[in-house]
Amino acid sequence: MILRIALPVPLNRLFDYLPLTGDEKVGARVKVQFGPRQMIGLIAQISDTSELELSRLRPILALLDNKPMVDAELMELGRWAASYYQYPLGDALLHLVPNLARKEERPEPTPTPYFRLLSDADIEKLGKRAVKQRGLFLYLQTRTDGVDSSTLREAGYEKRVVDALIEANQVEQFLKDTDPSQNAVTLAQPHLDLNSEQQQAVAAIGAATGYECFLLAGVTGSGKTEVYLQAIEPQLSVGKQVLVLVPEIGLTPQLVARFRARFATTLVSLHSGMSDRTRYEAWEQARTGEARIIIGTRSSIFVPLKSPGLILIDEEHDPSLKQQEGFRYHARDLAMVRAQRLDIPVVLGSATPALESLQNANSGRCKQLILSQRAGNAKPPVFKLIDVREQPLEAGVSTEVLQQISAHLKAGNQALVFINRRGFSPSLVCHDCGEAVHCTRCDAHMTLHRRPPRLHCHHCDRQTPIPRACEHCASTTLRPLGSGTERIENRLTELFPDFPVQRVDRDSTQSREAFDRLMQQVNSGEPQLLVGTQMLAKGHHFPDVTLVVILNVDAGLLSADFRAMERTAQLLLQVAGRAGRAQKPGTVLIQTQHPQHPVLGTLLERGYLAYASQELKSRQSLDLPPFSYQAIVRAEAQRQGWAEAYLMRLRQLLDQAGAEQMGLLLAGPFPANMEKRAGVFRAQLVLTGGKRKALQYLLRQAREWIESDPEAPRVRLSIDVDPVDAH
Repeated sequence: MILRIALPVPLNRLFDYLPLTGDEKVGARVKVQFGPRQMIGLIAQISDTSELELSRLRPILALLDNKPMVDAELMELGRWAASYYQYPLGDALLHLVPNLARKEERPEPTPTPYFRLLSDADIEKLGKRAVKQRGLFLYLQTRTDGVDSSTLREAGYEKRVVDALIEANQVEQFLKDTDPSQNAVTLAQPHLDLNSEQQQAVAAIGAATGYECFLLAGVTGSGKTEVYLQAIEPQLSVGKQVLVLVPEIGLTPQLVARFRARFATTLVSLHSGMSDRTRYEAWEQARTGEARIIIGTRSSIFVPLKSPGLILIDEEHDPSLKQQEGFRYHARDLAMVRAQRLDIPVVLGSATPALESLQNANSGRCKQLILSQRAGNAKPPVFKLIDVREQPLEAGVSTEVLQQISAHLKAGNQALVFINRRGFSPSLVCHDCGEAVHCTRCDAHMTLHRRPPRLHCHHCDRQTPIPRACEHCASTTLRPLGSGTERIENRLTELFPDFPVQRVDRDSTQSREAFDRLMQQVNSGEPQLLVGTQMLAKGHHFPDVTLVVILNVDAGLLSADFRAMERTAQLLLQVAGRAGRAQKPGTVLIQTQHPQHPVLGTLLERGYLAYASQELKSRQSLDLPPFSYQAIVRAEAQRQGWAEAYLMRLRQLLDQAGAEQMGLLLAGPFPANMEKRAGVFRAQLVLTGGKRKALQYLLRQAREWIESDPEAPRVRLSIDVDPVDAH
C-alpha cells in the first residue's frame, strides 16, 4: 500500500509515502516529513506500486483525519482544475482544504449555537426602555425554528442583548440537528410579485431536472435577485443546498441580508475578510449539510456540499471571479464544470454578461433568460453625453454637471459621481520642468493622497512623504495633475456645503464597519452626494439616487487591450444602473471628449446586448476569444531582459514542438504593459489557437520543460489559461 500525497509545493507531482496504520483513505490529511520540514498534505491516491524502491520511502508521521476531509467529487474537480489551468497538482488539491486545516493538525469546529424564545416567553416582562431586547424578542417571534449566532450578529443584535434575554428567562440556547432532510425551511418574508419575464425565468430554472446552464441577462434593476430567491426555494424545500458565488466581499453582506430576510434557514458566508477559524466553521457547516445556503467569493467554488441542488453566480461577468495570482482558476467556469459533474443546474446572472457567456448561449451551451424591463414601476434612466471639449472643469467636473447635481439635491434626491481613480490626484508634477514623481519600484506615477498626506503607489503599495521640491530641478512648484475621488470630494464639499458628501472607495471603507456605516447613511434617504470608484457599481440598491455622473469614460475607449471596450461597456452600464431604481426617474450624465464614439452610441441607444452582438462579430473576424482559446505565459525577473530572454527560449522550444502546425499563434515575448512592478521586470508570451486540445498539449510541453530547466529558478513563471486581462 503506497500513499500518494499532495503537498503545497511548486512541482507537478505527488509524493509517495508508506502508510502508518493501514486505515488511510483518499481525501484524508496526513503529516509527513518533506526534506527538513514537516508538512500537512492530502492523500490523493492509494496505489500498490511506486516508481521508487520501497526502501527509499518514508512512512507518514501521522494520520490526521479518521474520515476523508475532501470527498471524491471535489478531488476530481481539483484534478481537472489543476490539469486545465496548468498548475501544480499538489498545490491545487490543497486549495480544497480550508486554511485552518492546512495549518492545524486538529481543527475542531465549534458547534453552532442557536437561539429561540421559550414557550412561556412574555414580552411584557421586558422593560419598556429595553428597546434592543424587545426588538430581538419580536425578531425571534418570526423565526420559531431558532436563529444561529452569526445571523443574529449580522442582524445587529449583539451578544450582550442575547445574554440579557437568556438571563431574563425569555430565550434559550440549543444545538440544531445537522441533517438537511430534518431542517424545515420556512419563508421569513413573502415573495414579491413577478412580472412575466421573471416568471418565465423562475419556471425555466425550476423545470431543470439535471445539469442545465442558464444565463440570466437582466437589465440593472430588473429583479434578478428576486428570481434567485424564488428559484432556490424549491431546492431548499427538498433538502438541497444552494451555492451562491459573488465576485467581491463588498457584495456579500447585502446579498446575505436579502437571503436571510427571505429564508428562515441556516446560511453561511465565506470570504477573505473572515478569520481562518470562522471560515473553517462555515466550511464545516456546508460539508455536514447544516448550512443550506452558502454565499461566498470565488474560492467558495471548492466548498464541499452534502446535498447540492443549485449553483448561482451573481455578476458573472466580473473579472474578480478569476484568480489573478498563483492558482489562476475562473470560479464561473469551474462552477459550470462542477454543476455538470453533479448533474445540477447552474445560473449565471448579470446585467452585462461576459462575451464568453453570450457566445455559450448563442452556441446552445447555455439557455439565455432575458429580463428586459425594470422590476415594479421603475423606469430605465435617461442618458446624456456631456461633451467636455474646450469646457472649463471644476476638479474634473463640468459646469452643466454641477448645475444638474444642484437641481437634484435641491429636489431632495441623491447624486452619485463615479470616477475609477482613488486618491487626490493621480500625479504630482513639477510646474517648472514637467517631471512627475515616479515610483522607484514600478513604471508608474505615485498617487497623491491628502488624508493622510502621502504619495502612494497603488501597484506595489510603496508609500512616501510628499516631497517639498522636485528631485530633478529642485523647484518647489509641485502641483497635483488630474483628479481622484479625494479631490472631487473636497471640491463638491466646497460647492455644496449644505449637503453631506460621502466618499466610497478602498481608502474610506477599509473595514466592514466603515462600509456598513456609509451604506446606512446613504440608505437614510437624506439628500446627499456620493463620490466613489467601482465599489459603487456592483449590485448596490440606492433607491434615492436619481442622478449618476460618470467622469472618466474615455480611458477605456482608447486602451490597446481588446477586452477594454467590453470592460468599459460593462462598468458604464453597471454604474448607470444605480440611477432611478425605485419610483423616482433617473438621469445618467457621461462626460467625454469623444461623444461621437460608436460604442457609446450603441450602448446608450440600443443597450448592452446590441453592443455585445457587434463586439462578438468583431472578435470573430479577428479570431479573438471567445472564438479562439488563449493563454499567457508570464515571467518575472530581478534584472531587465532576463524574463524576455527566458521566454524567447521557451518560444523557440514551442516552435520546435510544432506550434504552427497545430494552428497556434505565438505572440511575443514582449514586456508587460507595466514592465517594472514591485521591483521586478515582467514579460509575457501569448499563445492563441482555435483548438483547446492543441493549446493544452503545448502548455503541458512548456510546463514540463520549465520544471526540468536548470535556469528556471532565476525567473518566476506562471501560466494563465483563459486570461481576463493582458496586464
